[in-house]
Amino acid sequence: MPDISASMLSTRWSLYLDLIRWNRPQGWLLLLWPTLAALWLAGGGFPGWHLLLVFTLGTILMRSAGCAVNDVADKDFDRHVKRTAQRPITSGRVSVKEALALGAALALLSFGLVLSTNPLTIAMSFAALAVTIIYPYTKRFFAMPQAVLGVAFSVGIPMAYAAVLAHVPAQAWWLMAGNLCWVLAYDTEYAMVDRDDDLKIGLRTSAITLGSFDVIGVMLFYAACLGCWAVVGQRAGLGAWYFAALTVSALQALWHGCLIRKRQREDCFKAFRLNHWLGLTLWVGVVLDTSLR
Repeated sequence: MPDISASMLSTRWSLYLDLIRWNRPQGWLLLLWPTLAALWLAGGGFPGWHLLLVFTLGTILMRSAGCAVNDVADKDFDRHVKRTAQRPITSGRVSVKEALALGAALALLSFGLVLSTNPLTIAMSFAALAVTIIYPYTKRFFAMPQAVLGVAFSVGIPMAYAAVLAHVPAQAWWLMAGNLCWVLAYDTEYAMVDRDDDLKIGLRTSAITLGSFDVIGVMLFYAACLGCWAVVGQRAGLGAWYFAALTVSALQALWHGCLIRKRQREDCFKAFRLNHWLGLTLWVGVVLDTSLR
């Protein structure tokens, strides 16, 4: 009996890890790098271990909670998409109640971390939670739900500035605007993978809205992203290291354009998965510039 119970517990644990995409860290890395860049920019360098741990763990926890909420909202759609048909909720291996309970527990843990910051950061965390919950449902009526996802994936930036400075300067909004454009770029690549399935089931995505202009749209989003981040560098007084990192990021964006130009599913998905390296490049540029200038 103990062996059976242990086996069942292990199976449930594996399903929960699958639900929060634990084996696919690209999602939380896409959130983490710009948030860390915001911390370093706000602090003019290393922000301290406390804030680094709060925002790193909080990012992972909230992304995991968001996955649970997203799969609950999309359970009736995911069964019609080959790539998502075997997700734990869609396949019936995890119940909606279990998923919501797990999502709530992860969100509460994240909120507990935020409570160790300041009132402004705590207040902003409620907006972050609201957008996380709302996003999955915008695919039913909003022509470009990726923009809402962009807000959800960018709220950590002003929160980071608020945690360090107790206010949010204009620089933070430029960084956030660039991040929003970046999310539009990489999540459109992601949406291009499922476009045929999404058309059949009536979901709306930026890939569908842009139509034959999808590749051009993605590249314009990348250009706008890098333009906003260049303004951040100018406002923050950053120098060669930062702008060298932006140049490397631009080369990565061009490579992604080459990958998606033929609109092949595998190549579009590869471009999406590679995006966390672009975010890492941005953060490394900020770290080097604030440390060595």
